[in-house]
Amino acid sequence: MLNVDAITYAGNPRSLADIADHDRYQFSHTDITASQPLQTVIADFAPQVVIHLAAESHVDRSIDGPGQFIQTNIVGTFNLLQASVAHWRTLDTKQQNDFRFLHVSTDEVYGSLSTQGFFTESTSYAPRSPYSASKASSDHLARAWHETYGLPVLVTHCGNNYGPYQFPEKLIPVVILKCLTGDAIPVYGTGKNIRDWLYVADHCQALLAVAAYGCPGQTYNIGGNNELTNLQLIHILCQLLDELRPCPTGRPHTEKIEYVADRPGHDFRYAIDNGKMKRELQWQPQENTLSGFRKTVQWYLNNESWWRDILNGSYKMDRIGKLPK
Repeated sequence: MLNVDAITYAGNPRSLADIADHDRYQFSHTDITASQPLQTVIADFAPQVVIHLAAESHVDRSIDGPGQFIQTNIVGTFNLLQASVAHWRTLDTKQQNDFRFLHVSTDEVYGSLSTQGFFTESTSYAPRSPYSASKASSDHLARAWHETYGLPVLVTHCGNNYGPYQFPEKLIPVVILKCLTGDAIPVYGTGKNIRDWLYVADHCQALLAVAAYGCPGQTYNIGGNNELTNLQLIHILCQLLDELRPCPTGRPHTEKIEYVADRPGHDFRYAIDNGKMKRELQWQPQENTLSGFRKTVQWYLNNESWWRDILNGSYKMDRIGKLPK
């Protein structure tokens, strides 16, 4: 396996320390926005499967700096598709038929749901943030390279991922680390926005299933069957921490909740219909509402040095993504 990564602000080589010396693992410090180096890496490694996970992914950051999202998510995807097509064309017929390019996307490209209904693979696109618009653009590129050039492309859309090693700008690690550091826990708006939470190991198994058994040209939606309002999620995490790492004052962690100004254009609800994954690929999430969150909280408790190193650097979990007054 070759891991191609630019090691941006959220990249952390320590996260892969346990496999760094494995004889089947290689690492290339390459930015997908650099076309020629990427072409060389793909040609030299000659992959059978390309799983495209590289992306700028934080909505708040896309509000403050959309340019980087355009470069990484759109231009970077174009570069990777071009490099993959060039490699694919060197293969014999059987190898071409067996090759797969798996483009990993997000449910946010579908926009916002009301209290009813679910995203399906046929839901129309309606992105509402610079992040989701850049991912929607990359989805269209991936499908176009399948239709125009014949590249065996598959596209997946997933719910909100969580689990070990997640950079602490995302909601779940923010809540956990705010509790552990004694800081206020920010809740955007009313806290009633709803997300479908997907444990990272479940997502990995889904991607492997799509890469191995999915049909080129098809789209697969991957959700966690785990819809919660942001406020419900925060209460669950606080209750787990009340049990596993009580506040030194003896007070419940929920007392740290602080309502703050909402995110501009904050989508109300995401919810995914997993039916196609279950029917065609026999996949469904293994973690439920409590098991995945408990594993995640316990991981952050057991790996304090990992997140302390991040918070001791330039990143301080400060609020971003607010429009000027």
